[in-house]
Amino acid sequence: MAQTTAHESLAAYLESHPRMMGALFTMCLLLMQAGNVAANGASTNAGP
Repeated sequence: MAQTTAHESLAAYLESHPRMMGALFTMCLLLMQAGNVAANGASTNAGP
């Protein structure tokens, strides 16, 4: 029951603040890219 209330309150908040939806989407994209960069930087090359 508590999750439904929290979900409904988040939906109501985003309905009241539509620009926040774009900001959250942009943050998700940046976090996905940061994860890929971190994973790529952690790999090692043996070299010639």
